Amino acid sequence: MATPALHAWFDEATHTITYVVWDPATRHAAIIDPVLDYDHRSGRASHRAADTVLGFIADHDLTAHWILETHAHADHLSAAPYLKEKTGAPVGIGEHIIEVQRTFAPVFGLDDVSGDGREFDRLFRDGETFPLGELQVEVIHTPGHTPACVSYRIGDAVFVGDTLFMPDYGTARADFPGGDARTLYRSIQKLLALPPQTTLYLCHDYKAPGRDHYAWQTTVADEKAGNVHIGGGVDEDSFVAMREARDATLPAPTLLLPSLQVNIRAGHLPAPEDNGRRYLKIPLKL
Repeated sequence: MATPALHAWFDEATHTITYVVWDPATRHAAIIDPVLDYDHRSGRASHRAADTVLGFIADHDLTAHWILETHAHADHLSAAPYLKEKTGAPVGIGEHIIEVQRTFAPVFGLDDVSGDGREFDRLFRDGETFPLGELQVEVIHTPGHTPACVSYRIGDAVFVGDTLFMPDYGTARADFPGGDARTLYRSIQKLLALPPQTTLYLCHDYKAPGRDHYAWQTTVADEKAGNVHIGGGVDEDSFVAMREARDATLPAPTLLLPSLQVNIRAGHLPAPEDNGRRYLKIPLKL
């Protein structure tokens, strides 16, 4: 099976990994899970990380043909619109983003969210394939963390979003609206059924206890044998019990509220108000 070329960037502020993946023959590239720099304390946003990606693409004579989101992230804002403006590449995500839009638009009172996914250029179905140069990208629907999560299989590499972490850290949480631990278990089993040598590229790392470096590349074999939540043949009921108990102790991600209202818009920021400023909404619970 073909092996794509790739480069990864780790954003320590959000613990997010962004990838540029390309076909060595044609140099057609995809950008996966790009990050908008955003300081929640000041409200300042910038394109520093996205400009680094653009610089790499230019320096390596690549052409961006896709900007791919694995899901509507709850821990960082997407830089997809800026990258689309600079490259012309369309933005794609799993078709179940519609469910996420319909869940969260009312939470924030967003009347400018379509609820039919039109903010994105392409909504991918489970099992759908599309070209990246001479390579093929296969879309694997891997819900559980959110209903819209997908993984992208490109040659012998799979970009799994938040579904799995490094073997010593475990698996994604499943307590967001629309998330489900049982569904997550079944999605993970789809990934673990891939050939053992398949390389898995993760969207996040938080350094498991005892590990002093960040890591985001593993294999199906290593996850299957040693993942602390799912490895060694853990059965579905045991996983669900563990996952639900663990999720009940986890705080909300720091950027949950700003991220979701931006990312269900495909990364577009709210329109400016009469004073020319843009505002994010913070729903209060009294």
